[in-house]
Amino acid sequence: MSTPKTPFAPAEPGFAAGSAAPDTGDALADAFAAEYSVRPIPAAGPVDTTPITGTPAALDSLDALWKAVVHETRTRGNDIHLPISLAFAERLCRAYPDADAELVRVATLLHDTGWAHVDESRILSEGFTGDWRKATIRYEHEKQGCDVARRVLPGLGYAPGFVDQVCAIIDGHDTRPVARSLEDALMRDADRLWRFDHAGIALASSWFGMDPATYTDRLAAEIIPELITGAALDMATADLARSNALLKTAVIR
Repeated sequence: MSTPKTPFAPAEPGFAAGSAAPDTGDALADAFAAEYSVRPIPAAGPVDTTPITGTPAALDSLDALWKAVVHETRTRGNDIHLPISLAFAERLCRAYPDADAELVRVATLLHDTGWAHVDESRILSEGFTGDWRKATIRYEHEKQGCDVARRVLPGLGYAPGFVDQVCAIIDGHDTRPVARSLEDALMRDADRLWRFDHAGIALASSWFGMDPATYTDRLAAEIIPELITGAALDMATADLARSNALLKTAVIR
């Protein structure tokens, strides 16, 4: 039995699907919105909506970076979240070939490493309750993630300018409501897409203290509207339908 599709809201907070993005008061975000004025942003390349397990991230090209942040992957389920998010990031880069794929991939791999350097007892109590996007610990983990990037990337041969670009994406990826570049947008969408896979649902629903049915309802009502690109919207919709069917959320609720 398939689960009926749950209606969802516009493609990004404040944007009607297919409309032009409004001014935000953020100069970089406004410039990006002017360049990509229709939301969700239409894909220029192929959009793969098959299960993400079929296309894991490139096998070895970032192995040195993964090895440099093993410690950071052992906090808050990053060893599940980050590899799946990276696989989605690579799919999104194929759908948007104008993006700097290396920047998207590295920023995605590192974006949540800062969780390993904050007070772990506060992660769930502050970072996943109430108005969690504005929680102080969210800002702290972004700053710490930038510190990780600045620590590990230069030794792996990344140029200072590239490191600055990575940090510009990591800083604000949770707490700033708007993207400032295509690469920023793709990282943000990848960070959300992993939640629609059944592995993401299993892990993230526990963070929010929700059963799978309640959590997938939340994905449809709150997270799908935040997606910036059309490719991410297609991927999320397909994954949500598969996960709802697999987890029988229409019945087990």
